[in-house]
Amino acid sequence: MEIKIVKKEISLQEVQKIAEEQYGNMVKAVVDIEKEIMAIGGELHADANELLFEKEKSDSKNVWGINIYPLEARDKWIVFDSLLNIKPLSGNRSLIIEKEEIKNKIKEIVNKLIK
Repeated sequence: MEIKIVKKEISLQEVQKIAEEQYGNMVKAVVDIEKEIMAIGGELHADANELLFEKEKSDSKNVWGINIYPLEARDKWIVFDSLLNIKPLSGNRSLIIEKEEIKNKIKEIVNKLIK
């Protein structure tokens, strides 16, 4: 499964196509909240995470895993659930992102990048 690093705007149709090729109605993504980029696609969040580390030198404290459901309404299309999100040193002890400010930053980045 191909993983795409997104630094500039991509279309919702492109995201839908990636989702259809992989999970049907969902695509995994990893967002770097400092660099305001994301890696989208792949079988596991860890694969996209590794690509961001290798290609973009992302720092693990700034990288969060999400699932995007491109056919859902924009206020419901992001699910903040990933093994990558377990970061006890950052105060996040579960799969779900707990801090609202991080969730809001991710929403802002995703909505800016996917049009």
